[in-house]
Amino acid sequence: MGTASDVVDAFVTAIEAHDIEAALALVTDDVSYENMPIDPIVGKDAMGAVLTGFLASAVEVDWQVLRQHEIGGLVVNERLDRFRLEGGWLELPVAGFFEITADGLISRWRDYFDMATYTTQLQALSP
Repeated sequence: MGTASDVVDAFVTAIEAHDIEAALALVTDDVSYENMPIDPIVGKDAMGAVLTGFLASAVEVDWQVLRQHEIGGLVVNERLDRFRLEGGWLELPVAGFFEITADGLISRWRDYFDMATYTTQLQALSP
């Protein structure tokens, strides 16, 4: 697949396209998906279920990667995750950490964000 950053870029592209199958093809079977401060979701199937539910209400997904750095098998990015809901755009600043295995799969995905920013916008945009 190329570099660890290439893996993360492909993953972001799949999420933006609502292509959960393509996103899951880029993770290990025992992936740990961690939206801090929520408890980790472990396993490809569990991650797929969460992503499907999370993306279901989004008409459009636009993750703007503002900065991205690769240190060995670790990719760190600063993003503005944007989700267009029926009521408008929810915009969430995120710091993401992706651990990539030697065979080019994401084994751990950890996103840090402010939960209050998310819930406040979600409530304002909900019908």
